[in-house]
Amino acid sequence: MAQEIIRFLNRLFPPEVVILIVSALPISELRGSIPLALGVFHFPIAKAYFLSIIGNLIPVIPLLIFLESLSKWLSKRFNWAERFFTWLFTRTSKKSKLVEEYGAIGLAIFVAIPLPMTGAWTGCVAAFLFGIRRVWAALSIASGVLIAGIIVTLASLGIIKLF
Repeated sequence: MAQEIIRFLNRLFPPEVVILIVSALPISELRGSIPLALGVFHFPIAKAYFLSIIGNLIPVIPLLIFLESLSKWLSKRFNWAERFFTWLFTRTSKKSKLVEEYGAIGLAIFVAIPLPMTGAWTGCVAAFLFGIRRVWAALSIASGVLIAGIIVTLASLGIIKLF
C-alpha cells in the first residue's frame, strides 16, 4: 500500500516534493522519507537529510498553535473526534514520561528517538499536554528532528543498526 501511495505521489509531484510530503505526514515523518530519498530516489545524503528535515518541521508551528483549539472545536462537534483526541492524548501522555519529567529537554530527546510515535507530531501533542511554552517546544522539537534525522540517515546507510 505504501508503495502505491508513493507511486501515486510521484506521478503528481517531482521527487523532492514527494519527500517533503512523506516527511510531513504523521506516520512516516523523516523515518520514512530519508530511506525513500536515499533508496528509491537516490538523492545525495545532504539533499535527503535537509528535505526530510524541512518537511518534518512544516507541520510543527501550526500544530503547536492550533492543536488545542482544533481538538476542542472538533470534539464538540463530532463524537469520533472526541474519541480520537481522548485516545491520542491518553496514549501520548503514557508514552512521554521523558517530557513529563524533564520538560523541553525531555521533549527534544523524545522526538530524537527514531521509533514509532516519538516524532515531531507526537512531540507537539506532548508539548501541549505538558504545558511546554510554544517557543521552547518548537526549539526542542526542531532539535529532536535534527538528531533523529542524523540517526535515521546513518541507519539508512547501514552505518549503524537500530534493531
